[in-house]
Amino acid sequence: MKPLEVAKGIYWVGAIDWNIRDFHGYSTKQGTTYNAFLIMDEKITLVDAVKKEFADELIERISQIVDPRKIDYVISNHTEMDHSGGLARVMHRIGEDKPVYCSKAGHKNLTKHFQQKWNYHPVEDGGQLNLGKKNLVFMETRMVHWPDSMFTYAKEDKILFSSDGFGQHYAGLERFDDEIGDAIMPHAKKYFANILLLYAPLILKLVQKVQAMGLPIDMILPDHGIMWRKDPMKIVKAYVEWSEQKPKRKALVIYDTMWHSTQSMAEAIVEELGQQGVEARPMHLRTSHRSDILTEVVDAGALLIGSPTLNNNLFPTVSDILTYLKGLKPLNKVGAAFGSYGWSGEAVKLITKEMEEMKFKVVDPGVRVQFVPDQEALEACRELARKVAKELPA
Repeated sequence: MKPLEVAKGIYWVGAIDWNIRDFHGYSTKQGTTYNAFLIMDEKITLVDAVKKEFADELIERISQIVDPRKIDYVISNHTEMDHSGGLARVMHRIGEDKPVYCSKAGHKNLTKHFQQKWNYHPVEDGGQLNLGKKNLVFMETRMVHWPDSMFTYAKEDKILFSSDGFGQHYAGLERFDDEIGDAIMPHAKKYFANILLLYAPLILKLVQKVQAMGLPIDMILPDHGIMWRKDPMKIVKAYVEWSEQKPKRKALVIYDTMWHSTQSMAEAIVEELGQQGVEARPMHLRTSHRSDILTEVVDAGALLIGSPTLNNNLFPTVSDILTYLKGLKPLNKVGAAFGSYGWSGEAVKLITKEMEEMKFKVVDPGVRVQFVPDQEALEACRELARKVAKELPA
């Protein structure tokens, strides 16, 4: 793919990763992109790099615009290796003495990632860099989603280079929001749920900060996925909505099963939730990836989690999703547990304990059934569903 001029004198020079299917535990069924940008001015500037394996593609695209050795500055908005991994190759090509602008935390990270003694210039929040006709402003965005994260704002072009904010893991020939439309939003929501949900309170503060600064934004250029030019505020508003985590009348019934007993319980719960006017869906842990489940968690009002007891403990896939949930800390959830067992039956109590630690509103001690659920047991499952439904917004 050729470089693409996204605004006058500003080019996309990144890479498309069509084949990646796992991004540290997050399923990327449609690949991803590593966006990087070249600003042509009196001081030619590269904003972000790419994953190590795509460094030569980045350099080749830059070469179609200008001799890479003429690059004056490099900006590293985020030091995670999908963006900084290609830096060693880039710096070797353009000159090891070229200034590298990054946050203070970014400086610390880069010196631990790379042994080379580069010409680092740690910047302050609100610091500026003049390129000639264009001026850049640096905005510290700590923990969105690493301590080093920052945005770069091009004042004259009204462009926000947003690093890992407002992105999506999506590989396609479409480069902009108006080329793909609303089809990109599920990818954006999944990205938020699995990368940024933990930092939702900080994101709300960040949006308030940007609004208070009164920065006009014509385009948002993230480091993954499509770029926002038709309606950049659409993704900002979506981030606010997702960050607020206002519960809907929606419940997820997340479970695994050994001999279909816990599955029968899950199906009875889902059916009754539907009867109570709740949007409900079963999510079997061996057919639903954890990252797809978390996408649905964002606006779900309730999570009902079921597990058989295996070796006096939780089923492994249930342990996995609980660990993943705890790390992302979803808010405002109603919780309940259920499951079948043979002779010990610890699973329901263990799930309930995990939910309490996550500050879910647990509405019942949970439904435990020995071996195969009979009609009385299934009615207990339906009653559990009715209790949950009463706690959800009308």
